[in-house]
Amino acid sequence: MTKSGRYSSRDSGRYSGRYKVALAQMTPILGDVRANVGRAAALAAEASRAGARLIVFPELALTGYYLKDLVSEVARPVDAPELEPLARQSARIAIVAGFVEAGADSALYNAAALWVGGRPVWVHRKLYLPTYGVFDEGRYVARGRRLEAFDSPFGRSGLLICEDIWHPSTVYVLAQDGAQLLVVVSASPTREAGGEAASRVGSIWYDLLRVHAVMHGVHVVFVNRVGFEDGVNFWGGSRIVGPDGSPRAEAPLFDESLTFGEVDPLEVMRERTRSHHVWDEDPHLTLRCLSAALARRGRDGAIQDTNRKRDQKNQEPHHVGQGQRRKTGRAPARAQRRPGHAR
Repeated sequence: MTKSGRYSSRDSGRYSGRYKVALAQMTPILGDVRANVGRAAALAAEASRAGARLIVFPELALTGYYLKDLVSEVARPVDAPELEPLARQSARIAIVAGFVEAGADSALYNAAALWVGGRPVWVHRKLYLPTYGVFDEGRYVARGRRLEAFDSPFGRSGLLICEDIWHPSTVYVLAQDGAQLLVVVSASPTREAGGEAASRVGSIWYDLLRVHAVMHGVHVVFVNRVGFEDGVNFWGGSRIVGPDGSPRAEAPLFDESLTFGEVDPLEVMRERTRSHHVWDEDPHLTLRCLSAALARRGRDGAIQDTNRKRDQKNQEPHHVGQGQRRKTGRAPARAQRRPGHAR
C-alpha cells in the first residue's frame, strides 16, 4: 500500500491472468449494520474458499436502502471498527460493498468502498442522487464530487453506484483514465413482484451495460440487490459483461445467490485491438467542444435571465407621483434592446 492508503500497482498480489469474481446478490437488513457486515464477511469467506479473488456486494449492502431518518444512525467512516470484519477478510479476497459513509466533512454519502489486503483502499461517493418517483436520496445524503479510476490488484479500475452509470460521462471519464474493469453496485427496484416487470427493467439495464462494455472496451461487473423494503421489490439479476458485450455470469432474478464468473484482463486488449474506437477517441476534442457548449449555455442562460427580468419590469405598473410627467406608451430604451445585444 502507498502511504495515502491507496493500492499501488507496485504492491504484491496483482492478478495478471484470469481471476474469479463472486457476485453477492443479497437482501440487507434495514438499519442493522452489524448484522449486514457479519453476513457479508461470511459470504466473503465462502467466496474465498471457492477460489474467488474479488467479491462484490450491492449498493448500501451494509445498511439497507430506504433508510430515510435512519441514515445518520447507520453512517460510518470507512475505517470504523464495525467494518473491521470486512477489512480482515480482505486479506484473503478483495471486497467491494456499499454503505453510508460519514465523511470527514461531516456530510453523509451513499458510498462504496474497496477493501484490499486488510484495509480500505478506495471509496467512491455516488455522484448522481435520484430524487424522483420511488427515489428520495437527495433529501438524506450529499452527492460525491470526484470521479477517477484507481489502481487495484485487477489493474486500472472504476467504481460506480447505480444512477451514476446512467450518465454517459461517468464511464467515458473512467475509461479515459485507464479503467479496464468497471464495478457497478446497484439497488434497482421494481414496484411489481412478477418476473415480467423485472424482465423489462433488466432488459434496459443489460442493454446499458453491454453498450458501455463494448463502447469503452471494459469488463463490467454489475451487482444488484434483492428483497423488499418499504413496499418496493429489488429484482437482482446481477451479471458480468465482457468487453465484447457477452454475459460471463448471470445471477437469478429476485433470489439471493452467490454467483461466480471469470474475468480475463487480456480480453480488453484483444477487443480494443480488434476495434480501434477506444484508442482513436480524442478526449481533447471532446473537452474543447464541451467547454464551448457550456460557454454557449452560460451565455444563453444569461440572455434568458436578462430577458426575464426585462419582461418582469415591463409588467410592473408605473406609479406617477405628483409633479411627475406620465410616461407614454413608448418603451424605455433598455427594453427595446434585442436579446443578442443584452449584457
